Amino acid sequence: MAHRRTQYDQYDQYNENEQTEENLQRHRPPHRKLKGCFFWLLLFFVVILLVGGHYAFKKYQTAHSTINTIHQESGIRKVRDTNSTLKKGRPFSILLMGTDTGALGRSYKGRTDTLVLAVLNPKKESMTLVSLPRDTKVAVHGHESQYPSKLNSAYSYDGSASAVQTVQKYLNVPIDYYATIDMGGLENLINAVGGIDVSPALSFSYGGYSFIKDKKTQMNGKKALSYVRMRYSDPRGDYGRQERQRQVLMAVAMKATQVKSLLNEKFLNTVSKQMKTDLSFNNMLLLAAKYRKATHHMNSTNLQGESEMINGESFEVPEESEKQRITDLLRKALDLSLASTGSTLSSSDEININ
Repeated sequence: MAHRRTQYDQYDQYNENEQTEENLQRHRPPHRKLKGCFFWLLLFFVVILLVGGHYAFKKYQTAHSTINTIHQESGIRKVRDTNSTLKKGRPFSILLMGTDTGALGRSYKGRTDTLVLAVLNPKKESMTLVSLPRDTKVAVHGHESQYPSKLNSAYSYDGSASAVQTVQKYLNVPIDYYATIDMGGLENLINAVGGIDVSPALSFSYGGYSFIKDKKTQMNGKKALSYVRMRYSDPRGDYGRQERQRQVLMAVAMKATQVKSLLNEKFLNTVSKQMKTDLSFNNMLLLAAKYRKATHHMNSTNLQGESEMINGESFEVPEESEKQRITDLLRKALDLSLASTGSTLSSSDEININ
């Protein structure tokens, strides 16, 4: 079955010893301040419009072409009028996913290594980001007979459509847009910006590379991919890997928003091959015009679960009160009334949008 632990984990166990379940339960990461790396990766080409002059006009055309290339509808009916939401400058949500399709030579569709649900609220000048553990126990929308499944497997069924529908039903929060970046293609993105500098969150060796905690390290694409792929030797398990992924994505975002990257046609071409989103070019312009202030204050957290073994597989299972905390946080950020958290096993697909 697509969601079961099969060929995916042969890559995760490369050159490392698997960590015991007891350790994974014992160590939990503190909540850390995230940055809007995905947001800027999506919007970096819009900044071209601000460069000015005749040269910028030429790059405007390139940006338009790039956005048309990465634009891809999810194929599902949105639960609210998202275009009206953006035009009026109201808070909106976007599910940000890092897929493992091209990672380490994979050719199959893959799963979502990283899931972050972000809310941008320009009136409050705030961005709220919630990391969702990839091993969260869910019933994938449209594939409930496969329950229990891991949240990261939703993408392997029907792509962004099943991932979006599963998350919004799980939390009872409307998801207005999605964006994916191929983590395998991350190697090419990093090389296209000339490499990145990262201070490792811990010391370890993986994939033929060694990393020393807090020692600033220059990484090319291949080295950075090894840094974010390691999982079982991290004392914080998947939560620790999420932090490393955010570190690298942040570093890429900062390099990507530099003018020399924005005017780099090779970089634009690389992005067009690695990213997909249902945000249109006009949506991007609205974001640039109305939502830049939403990055002034950032509030971040993660859905915290407890490890549980089910039929020989490890799942993350949050308490209902923890799910409700996340639902309340997101709905408040969206300026929606408070409502009960959701359930992927519910017979109803209705999402409260009031």
